[in-house]
Amino acid sequence: MSNNIDNEIRSAFEKANRIVLASHIRPDQDAIGSLLGLGSALESAGKQVQMVLTDSISVGLRFLDGSEKVIKTPENPFDLFVSLDCSDLKRLGNALPKAVNVDINIDHHLSNLNFGGINLVEPENVATSAVVAEHLNAWGLELNKTVATALMVGILGDSIGFRTSNTSSNTLRLAANLMDYGISMPELYTKTLVGRSFTAAKYWGQGLTNLNKIGGVIYTTLSLEDRKKALYTGNDDADLINMMSTIESASVAIVFVEQSKEKVKVSWRAIPGLDLSKLALSFGGGGHPAASGAEISGSLSEIQEKVLTATINFVKMNDNKSKIIKGEEIKKMGERKS
Repeated sequence: MSNNIDNEIRSAFEKANRIVLASHIRPDQDAIGSLLGLGSALESAGKQVQMVLTDSISVGLRFLDGSEKVIKTPENPFDLFVSLDCSDLKRLGNALPKAVNVDINIDHHLSNLNFGGINLVEPENVATSAVVAEHLNAWGLELNKTVATALMVGILGDSIGFRTSNTSSNTLRLAANLMDYGISMPELYTKTLVGRSFTAAKYWGQGLTNLNKIGGVIYTTLSLEDRKKALYTGNDDADLINMMSTIESASVAIVFVEQSKEKVKVSWRAIPGLDLSKLALSFGGGGHPAASGAEISGSLSEIQEKVLTATINFVKMNDNKSKIIKGEEIKKMGERKS
């Protein structure tokens, strides 16, 4: 099956001269890494490539070659449209023009809806960047230091530095192969996962001030006002969720990031063994078992109550211990914690 798909993708790349690559809104390291990595490989093969992201690349990842070429919407004409690291069409945002079909869908999310003409989806893989790295040769494309660096950033980001449960010996062998192209792992690890801007650190301070815990669920909120106080220019959580997931005694960590007065981005992280992807799907989102997200319409307080109720009950059902609780109880518990 994979060989047939590889042949179809290779044929599509060979026939196309003008190719659009796009990834999801609020791009993380894997979205950026897979986009820049595949884009650079296609450019080296003589293709005209448009790399498209609705939202900007975070300042901390602009050291990657090709990041200055990323645009917000594709320009006509183009022969082929490729989606990377997106589980559904909504996640592409304005990167997908109206009446345009996705020709190739490359991803690793279990919740992927297989919306492409050709679908290469590997849920067992640690990152979409890893999918790209493993298949490049079969597509007639070559690795070099620029390509390998971008793909390694994606792998490091989605595996949280090789810490997720789907990190395998194959993942480490792939990383070693990429390192052979001249990558300094300590330097790239620091740039991808450890380094923080001053404003991001201040933004974290706002989130940590709002930190709460109910049972095995730890959570915080980042409001529009918090973003303004910290002078943080992004509309994400500055990767605070991954730090929160390291806090002891928490089964699930949640960050609520206010996008507008009527829209909130919710990010979940869970300990190994808990599958949050279906919970996120129930709120119109998706993702991985241990790392999922959703963008939900409504006020911050309304969404927080609904999501906390659902998440705490999800944890309780998996523990097979405590009784199911209602939203009003969540509100009272939160008031006692504040």
